Amino acid sequence: MSPVSLSGENGLVLLLDEVVRASADVGATSSRTAKAERVAALLRHAGPDEAAVVVPWLSGELRQRRTGVGYATLRDAPPPADAPRLTVREVDAAFALLAEVAGAGAAAERRRIVHDIWCRATAAEQRLLVGLISGELRQGALEGVMIEAVARATEVPVADVRRAAMLCGAVAPVAEAALRGGAGALTEFRLQVGRPVQPMLAGTATSVGEAIGKLGTAALDWKLDGIRAQLHKDGDDVAVFTRSLDDVTARVPELVAAVSAFPARTLVLDGEAIALRDDGRPRPFQETGARAATRTTETPKSLSLFVFDVLHADGADVFDEPLSSRREVLADVVPALHQVPSIVTASADEAAAFFDETVRRGHEGVVAKSLTAPYEAGRRGAGWLKVKPVHTLDLVVLAAEWGHGRRRGWLSNLHLGARDPDSGGFVMLGKTFKGLTDELLRWQTAELLAREVERNDWQVFVRPELVVEIAFDGVQTSSRYPGGVALRFARVLRYRDDKTAAEADTIETVRAFRT
Repeated sequence: MSPVSLSGENGLVLLLDEVVRASADVGATSSRTAKAERVAALLRHAGPDEAAVVVPWLSGELRQRRTGVGYATLRDAPPPADAPRLTVREVDAAFALLAEVAGAGAAAERRRIVHDIWCRATAAEQRLLVGLISGELRQGALEGVMIEAVARATEVPVADVRRAAMLCGAVAPVAEAALRGGAGALTEFRLQVGRPVQPMLAGTATSVGEAIGKLGTAALDWKLDGIRAQLHKDGDDVAVFTRSLDDVTARVPELVAAVSAFPARTLVLDGEAIALRDDGRPRPFQETGARAATRTTETPKSLSLFVFDVLHADGADVFDEPLSSRREVLADVVPALHQVPSIVTASADEAAAFFDETVRRGHEGVVAKSLTAPYEAGRRGAGWLKVKPVHTLDLVVLAAEWGHGRRRGWLSNLHLGARDPDSGGFVMLGKTFKGLTDELLRWQTAELLAREVERNDWQVFVRPELVVEIAFDGVQTSSRYPGGVALRFARVLRYRDDKTAAEADTIETVRAFRT
């Protein structure tokens, strides 16, 4: 179906239905090339402003980070429309309104806005919107696919698109610029002090020995369980951004003060902010997160700053330089007190000893880094490899939620429970959809439906019989779940057909992991 001819920027207005069709096609294939070409076909129909909307959508995200809309708002939403007529611009404008709603009467106003859109959306469009609002629209069209799609749609070299996205922190503005002005328009994207760039990410190694085997002589940094902090200094002005590029400058005056005292006049640094106890051990992650999230400066949980990389110093961009050179610059512009503890070694034994000591101090593990690698912003390259101890628990599946995108029709997001010996029941700890292959999704859907006891529009509740082995990074205090704790970064390893629910781990075992 072609877009409707209306008074759009390119003579056309993109219908939401076109995005629905593209989403279904992208989710139905595992081919990266096919995904990129299908997204590119959509972008060729889109105006530049529409591309800035649909690029995040097809990555499963909204441009507006928060809408305030939950399932309660959707519970009595109007039935679907018979034919597609909603445009991308109309839906984006509605989400923008939702993001601004606050104060008295906010719930009623959100309901009005949502219902106005819902009554004009087809059933397929409603499903797409639910997936976007819930954050569970997963189609496999992640950033790498989107960069390739933009390059195909605009006939701009993919390397130019990738670099521009790295420097501006997102693909959507690059897509809009490329559609407006081609490759020439992307030259406007440069590293700019005060504008955050996407952080470089680490791959995973199972051991420090494996990491050293892949990298050779490498730098090993402490891996801190804190808040990623990108720090920009321009004279007396300092800005602090999170991993998601949110500006938290006003919330972290101690970080601002620290960077203000660094000797260079202009800086872009990458580091970690973490709340430490008096003995130097980390406080629970929640305390660090709460400290970074609050706007008050009255909390006693002061954050300590540890810097591990530099992208710019005193007018010179250095992110393309190898890590060995960047470490020399870092030593000159960041006082030793604020440098992350690190060693350089080619010895697996020395690396293992450093790892063990780091974990003994209460930290997550280490990140091994190639000394020859540049800072590849926005990429999870092979130049950085994180190594962490693996924690696992055997938990019981209590319910599951229907998937979206390429997982539509399968039960995906699992509700996990620990055994409570006192009550004889199970205590919910949280949810996860990570680690599930297509084969496992098919198997668990059939097995869970065979154990169904109740359902609603998006959840199926089951008899607590299936035991699943879950890997996780830690346990934190949580008021959201009845057991008072929740798992961090839980992912499925396998189902335990050799265990019954009566042999699952207890809630006290889970709580023992809490720091």
